[in-house]
Amino acid sequence: MRIKAPYLLFLGDAADPLAAKVAQGIVDWRPDNCVGQLSLDNCNADCGLKEMDLSEAVSAGAQTLVIGVANRGGVISPDWIEVLSQALDKGLDIAAGLHNKLADVDVLSDKASKLGLTLHDVRHPTQTFNVATGEPRSGKRILPVGTDCSCGKMYTALALEKALHNKGLAADFRATGQTGILICGEGVSVDAVVSDFISGATESLAPAAADDHWDVIEGQGSLYHPSFAGVTLGLIHGAQPDYLVLCHEPTRTHMRGLPGYALPAIDDCMQAALSAAILTNPNAKIAGLSINTKALDEAKASQLLEQLEQQHQLPAVDPFRTGVDKLLDAML
Repeated sequence: MRIKAPYLLFLGDAADPLAAKVAQGIVDWRPDNCVGQLSLDNCNADCGLKEMDLSEAVSAGAQTLVIGVANRGGVISPDWIEVLSQALDKGLDIAAGLHNKLADVDVLSDKASKLGLTLHDVRHPTQTFNVATGEPRSGKRILPVGTDCSCGKMYTALALEKALHNKGLAADFRATGQTGILICGEGVSVDAVVSDFISGATESLAPAAADDHWDVIEGQGSLYHPSFAGVTLGLIHGAQPDYLVLCHEPTRTHMRGLPGYALPAIDDCMQAALSAAILTNPNAKIAGLSINTKALDEAKASQLLEQLEQQHQLPAVDPFRTGVDKLLDAML
């Protein structure tokens, strides 16, 4: 799945800034891909981009209208249809990461087909994949893994890609979820791939490369999460990572969405991830820890990172507060 840039970000009728977190993620990590934003009258989010109508966006070079807002249930709101239809009339493709599919909206599907335009439903892969082989392949690969889901794996991967570029090294972020795909414009939503092919899809996403090239593969779920461990395991095997980065949110008391499951210990998660990784890469290593300290003040965050470094004898960073250079130093 490959989405044409640049984008016009559709904020629609976002109830609050959090509802537009997909659009904000694109602005944070791929600002050069954004020409502006389009909001409806009752929108309560703002990504700081120039407000544009469809004609202005097309004149500015936009090629895709990206739905950067998610409502309750992840549905395509009837209030959006007119704007989306007009976007097709202006020659724009449309991309969305919602549970509902653009392709299932007849007026949009029919018009896109007639005009030769593309509707990207990034949660729903359309390609087929081979079963994984596990054969060694060239290039370097980094995979963030987590003690839980939604604890910073995507942002850690994007921060590592940016830091590698800053050092003048060849690197690519490989998106494995809908938000990551909308940020970078391509990828595979592995949680929507049939289980037999998750590892194979990941192998195709990060294939053999030059020895000095780094693929930073977006992590998903957690080996300790009863709901998503299967996706995580397939991703680890297919990624064939040279380095794993353990991501953690320290203020949680239980697995996300599962009050009956306590958060696992960091050491247990690192050992489980490493045990899984060495199946397809016997030389896999833990590079360090990426800690989401957003809920902590500066002093407590600094104290926690220092404590974790001493406890685990590994670098511990917060991609936003400290950057990720310590992790790269451990890898390079």
